[in-house]
Amino acid sequence: MSALIETASVGEIVASAILLIGAGFALIAGIGLLRMQDVFMRMHASTKAGTLGVGLIMLGAAIGFDDGWAAARSVGAFVFLLLTAPVAAHMIGRAAYLAGTPLSPRTVIDERRNGRGRK
Repeated sequence: MSALIETASVGEIVASAILLIGAGFALIAGIGLLRMQDVFMRMHASTKAGTLGVGLIMLGAAIGFDDGWAAARSVGAFVFLLLTAPVAAHMIGRAAYLAGTPLSPRTVIDERRNGRGRK
């Protein structure tokens, strides 16, 4: 194991660390999807931690490939994700709310109903 670390460049070690951190955030997003109680909490977990995880994975890939075109594609994919994930999450949440999806029992205020609960 130490022989691999001794032969690796600094860029490869940094890229590996960033990839592992990004995979950790993606794992947290997956666990959040399983553990959260309603669609609105699941949507929050998937967009926040998932976007950060994919962003770090793209950054690690850009550093690891050490190629200008690969870095540009990684940055482009991340920018596309940053632009589309919040809009998609908003539309999913709005559609779920208008369809009457039940809120979590822990939800205290429904701000779209003038502060009154919708339970």
